[in-house]
Amino acid sequence: MSHNAPPNDSGSLGRTPSAGDIRRWRRYLADERAEGAVYRTLAEKRSGEEKAILIGLAEAEQRHEEHWRRMLGEHADRPSSPSVRRTLLRFMARHFGSVFVLALAQRAEGNSPYVKDQDATRQMAADEMVHEEVVRALATAGRKRLSGNFRAAVFGANDGLVSNLALVMGIGATGVSTAVVLFSGIAGLLAGALSMAAGEFVSVRSQRELMSASRPTQVTLSAAPHLDLDHNELVLVYRARGMSQADAEHRAGERLGDFTCDCDPSLSFHPDGHQQTQQDEDDTIGSALGASTSSFLFFASGAVIPILPYLFGMSGVAAVALSVALVGVALLCTGAVVGLLSGASPGKRALRQLAIGWGAAAVTYVLGLAFGTSVA
Repeated sequence: MSHNAPPNDSGSLGRTPSAGDIRRWRRYLADERAEGAVYRTLAEKRSGEEKAILIGLAEAEQRHEEHWRRMLGEHADRPSSPSVRRTLLRFMARHFGSVFVLALAQRAEGNSPYVKDQDATRQMAADEMVHEEVVRALATAGRKRLSGNFRAAVFGANDGLVSNLALVMGIGATGVSTAVVLFSGIAGLLAGALSMAAGEFVSVRSQRELMSASRPTQVTLSAAPHLDLDHNELVLVYRARGMSQADAEHRAGERLGDFTCDCDPSLSFHPDGHQQTQQDEDDTIGSALGASTSSFLFFASGAVIPILPYLFGMSGVAAVALSVALVGVALLCTGAVVGLLSGASPGKRALRQLAIGWGAAAVTYVLGLAFGTSVA
């Protein structure tokens, strides 16, 4: 029977397992143990509802573990090593923040082989699909906290790497001295870092000012007692904020003292309760100072990498080759981190980042060669 057949409801307990089956089931068993350990480790660092959810995920993985134990029978006592991804997850859960761990766990849950494996039950395959959404939801809060300053940090580092590598290669290709290449790279580092910092500060501050101008105020509370009851302008306020005519009239009645509470259970819009909305915006946008500082530091840290060979006295083809190699490694790392946190493939994002960075540098190098040749 093919391993790509749809999973049944009770596994394939009626057939004699092959050596390949046993190896696969052992790997599944080891992976389930590892995933359960990851969720339990994360739960130890959390409290409240999030802790309970993580414990629930660990218990689900334990049910899956028991399934593979039953399938293996006497072979279950011979342990197998989990996959590299699960091993990495377990290590990161113990030593690093939960955002990275949850991002990896989300991808692991989304790539479950149970959908196509006849020896996993339909319930297990469905569990894994739901687990992906649970982990995605748990990771959302962390991603929101990171999204503002993290965006500035990633863009800053990537821009520093690409722009200064392109500058160094373009200047170097014209045939100028090593000292000129080095000082051009340092100038590019400082100019780019300051420009990025200023741009991020203005961008985030402007975005915050726009959001603040659009956010409803508490003026309705102080104005309500003095309004003309026959021409209640409050209704227009709440209708402009998106409420229906009936809900707007109900809300206006509350402000005028006709009601002492939100008596209509259908009302879920509270135009004067914006603390949570404002907090969400703050988490997503980040602070202007934090974004500008991150941009400056990460642009500088990225831009210094292409000039490291020149700082250490290298020149010529060797300096160019080492610069390109160092930047390539850094681009792979930044691309992988972005892919990891976004729940996408770290490998694909890393290669995309590398292709873009090296492509831009190659264009400027060719232009530098052409310019140097024409000058000669």
